[in-house]
Amino acid sequence: MHEVSLVESVVAMIEEERRKQAFGRVRIIRLHVGALGCVEPQALRFCFDAVARGTIADGAVLEIETIAGVGFCVGCDRSVTMADRFDACPICGYGALQIIAGRDLRLAEMEVD
Repeated sequence: MHEVSLVESVVAMIEEERRKQAFGRVRIIRLHVGALGCVEPQALRFCFDAVARGTIADGAVLEIETIAGVGFCVGCDRSVTMADRFDACPICGYGALQIIAGRDLRLAEMEVD
């Protein structure tokens, strides 16, 4: 389950930001998860509670927003929304879209005290 290492990285980023900005505690953590990124939001939630325990993120609310995938179709020269990595173009049917967005996981925002 690679979600554990992803959550560990998020907590490390938060701890680094705490050193820079000297805040007391984290109340809310907002993540943007790309729909094409092979990351399961439910697995992230499950891992978060265990990984955050005893850290600056302990007790924080984890909010996850799924960001749609976007692909570029060389068949019709358009950008289209993708729900799956292997989707064909919904406009022309071309089967090899180039993914241009929706694979990443970002720490979008934190609310801190």
